[in-house]
Amino acid sequence: MKLALALISSIFGAASAAGSISADSAIGRNILSKARRLEENQVDYTWVANMSLKFQGCYHTQQWNDEANGEDDVRISTAKLVRFRMCPTSSCSTGDAAGCSAGYGDYIIDMETYLQAYLEAVQQDQEYNCKYEEEYGDCGCDKDGQGDDFNEEICKYECYMNKGMEYCIDKNPYEEEGQKKEDWNIREYAECKQYKFQNNNNNRMLEEQAKYYVGAYCSENGGHIYLGLFTDDTCSQFADSYGGAETFATLSYGTSLPYSETTMIGSECMSCKETQQANNNNANNGGGDADDADAVKESCEKLYQVAGKCEANLGSSSPNNNACTFMEGVKIVRKNGAIVRGAATKNTTASIFIGLFACSFVLLGGYVYYLKTKLDRAKINLSE
Repeated sequence: MKLALALISSIFGAASAAGSISADSAIGRNILSKARRLEENQVDYTWVANMSLKFQGCYHTQQWNDEANGEDDVRISTAKLVRFRMCPTSSCSTGDAAGCSAGYGDYIIDMETYLQAYLEAVQQDQEYNCKYEEEYGDCGCDKDGQGDDFNEEICKYECYMNKGMEYCIDKNPYEEEGQKKEDWNIREYAECKQYKFQNNNNNRMLEEQAKYYVGAYCSENGGHIYLGLFTDDTCSQFADSYGGAETFATLSYGTSLPYSETTMIGSECMSCKETQQANNNNANNGGGDADDADAVKESCEKLYQVAGKCEANLGSSSPNNNACTFMEGVKIVRKNGAIVRGAATKNTTASIFIGLFACSFVLLGGYVYYLKTKLDRAKINLSE
């Protein structure tokens, strides 16, 4: 919570020069005070169960690194933001980049918090799907009535793979023990975390090596989130010009960095309604959302609590629009289905003048060359 508040405060301060909200302004103080009060007051979140998360885009901005205290520390770090939308589940469209056109709220939050909540929600849904498939599915992998050569593990593996549920598979039965790949917990690397490469020759950690960090970052067009390799603990400086992917492959003896070419965030509508299994587990354990007596995923509640809000289109009787002005400064613009940042727009007039200047320069250069050639010929004639 403190990290999210600090980031919101810093980006509001950084955006003040561009005409957005300042943390010292009345609106900025109101946003931060409301974010703090969310922990103190009980708020009704039951309506969130009928909403779905829809990723809108991401954005990078620069901020001062207060934790830098050494000569090699990065003074200006990169703040990474995510803009998302809460759409009514009944009208949320995966194929539509906007997700929905009515009854929605727009929100902005730091990338780390969003990824943690998103991946937690994905994991919860996947666990439910695997459990449901195991109990009520049609894989037919029960040993009863099967022949001696029947392999239950292979049967489940092939069934899950055919259904696109590879996340239910703990181990590939066709791989030998020595072929097992490194088990990546992506949630650990949603935040910037140091990564230690191993020496394949003796399988022990390399000592006296340069420190590298793995963390998430936003693509240039703002439409995807990738994992990259960085040389600083704020994940602001890439290890190479390819997002650190080449350096990672070199130091790991050819192993590719996961999610270096495929996005960590999908375009699906992620429901905020808690699965019945998770709700029952929380009630039985006496924790989680059972304390709230609602059917809302805890990850969605956390996101809503700390995010900057623009609920002008939510249709609420008391919308929170304190972050609308700020979000206009980092507005996500869609072009031909792709998501791009709207900060850079083309100036047609300037482009025309630049083109005319370039043509004039070329013509002038040609005329100077013509005069010089003519003068050289005149000198030759005089000497003769």
